[in-house]
Formats: sequence, structure tokens, C-alpha cells
Amino acid sequence: MVQSVDRALTIIKIVSSRKEGIGVTELANKLGLNKSSIFRLLETLAAHGFIEQNKENKKYKLGYQFLELSTKLLESIDIRQEAIPYLRQLEEISNEVIHLVIYSQKEAVYIEKLEGSETLRMHSQVGRRAPIHCTSAGKVILAQLSVTEVKEIVQQRGLPRHTEKTLTTEKELLENLSMIRTQGYGIEREENEPGITCIAAPIFNHLGEVAGAISISGTSLRMNDEKIASIKDTLIEVGKKVSERLGYRG
Repeated sequence: MVQSVDRALTIIKIVSSRKEGIGVTELANKLGLNKSSIFRLLETLAAHGFIEQNKENKKYKLGYQFLELSTKLLESIDIRQEAIPYLRQLEEISNEVIHLVIYSQKEAVYIEKLEGSETLRMHSQVGRRAPIHCTSAGKVILAQLSVTEVKEIVQQRGLPRHTEKTLTTEKELLENLSMIRTQGYGIEREENEPGITCIAAPIFNHLGEVAGAISISGTSLRMNDEKIASIKDTLIEVGKKVSERLGYRG
């Protein structure tokens, strides 16, 4: 490693852990360096906007350059690219259809679909809107929204019946969303397509807002209680890992 770069990065890490700031003397003691060396490193970091000095107490804190860079990083994150390795992991352990859904402008949209190794015909297609009230992915997204926002979506789009098991009243839907929110995942049993059962977990962005969901879909015969119990923890963990890749720190 380049020693000076290593020291500068170490200083950044120490400064970032001290909300109230830190002085040159304390930094020198922590790193075992003389104050003149620490001061030169701090001045260099300050020149690039990574460190700032409080003129009143002379302590150093992180500079706004980090905020600018983090914003650029978050803007460049591709949720599909970040999620794909985890989607393949789910496909491998379940052998079922895997969906990646994003939440955009009050709609749930399929942006990735892995077919799995089992035979299954589904209406879902990449680029199409997922029925938000009767798919596991859609309901997991709704469960993270306020009741007011859910009611607005229901008022705008209604609760059209897709099968005999579709929840078609606001009361039923809100009760189901409450349960999903509590348990951290959602299950949809033949509410969207006859003979199809799905389970989904939410994805969150760096602001703590729901960004989408990941779901596993299969025939109701295969996706029984036993199989759901065996894969739900892995699905929830994958949702957390993708959320972390998007900057979520909940």
C-alpha cells in the first residue's frame, strides 16, 4: 500500500466516526504520528473538499465532497445489475420463476424474470405492469406505503378481480398488508392466476423507501407450506442484501 494514502483514508474513517469533530492532537495520538504530518494530510484532504475545519473549535469533520460523490454513486446504481446475482441464487435453490419488480409512479413493473427449471406458464413479462393488489410483489410494495397512499392507489386503479381468490375490498387488502408488514414477506395464493402461488420480500433504497420487491412463483402444488417455509428466510435475506447494495442501512 501507499503509506500516505493509507494514512489519509484512516484519518477519514476516524473523522467520520466523530460527529462533533476531532482535533489534530487527538488524531496524532491515535495514529502515532507527529502533528505536523497529520496537519499536512488534513490540509490536503481539505483542499479537495473531503475534510473541513470548524473555525470556532478548530476540530475537523467530513466535508461535503462525500455527499456529492455519494449522490453520484446512488444515481449510478442499477437495481437490476445489483440484484441479478441474488436472483440467480434464488432460482438455483428454488427451481422456480423469479421476478424482480420496481415501484415507479405508483405502479409495480417487472424488470427481470428468471424462468427456473420447472415448467410454468405465467402472464408476467419484463416491462409489463404487475397487478399491485393481487401479486405477492405488488402487495409487499403496498405494505410499505402509508394507508393514505394505499387508499389513493385503490381509488385510482380499483381492485379488479383476477380470480375467485382476489381480494376485492379495501378492508381485506389493508388487513392483508398489515400482516405482510409485520412478518416481513408476503404470500399470494392464486389471487392473480389460477394454480399459481408466489412469495415476495421488499427492497428498500438509500432513503429507506420501498424500491421494489423480489418474488418466487410456482404452481400451488409445488409452492406448498413446506416449500414456502424452506425458502422464505433466504428470500428475506436476499431482499436485505439487495437493499444494502442500493444504500439502505435500516
